[in-house]
Amino acid sequence: MTIRFDNSKLERLCNNGKELKQKHQRRADTITQRLGELAAIENLEQMKLIPAARCHQLRVGNRKGQFAVNVDRMWRIVFEPDHDPRPLKPDGGIDLKQVTAINIIEIVDYHEE
Repeated sequence: MTIRFDNSKLERLCNNGKELKQKHQRRADTITQRLGELAAIENLEQMKLIPAARCHQLRVGNRKGQFAVNVDRMWRIVFEPDHDPRPLKPDGGIDLKQVTAINIIEIVDYHEE
């Protein structure tokens, strides 16, 4: 899958192991693992094959239409399909088999929002 980043600061953080370790400490290895898993799959449907990632669509408030994968108990990598228009199923839901590019928005504990 093609991975893009919402901004250059986030891209630099995710691609620099030392900086990632400084900011996220014990979570850094799992963040690197999840990004590798996302890069290795062909489409978002395949994330279902990695149960620990617990890929799920967010459906509330300003997060509606975004997706997240688990990093640890509370932290998530949040992203959205990077397609215009977004690939939809006949029922209006996002067609995960057609999502082949994502835009990483942030790494966050959104439960505190």
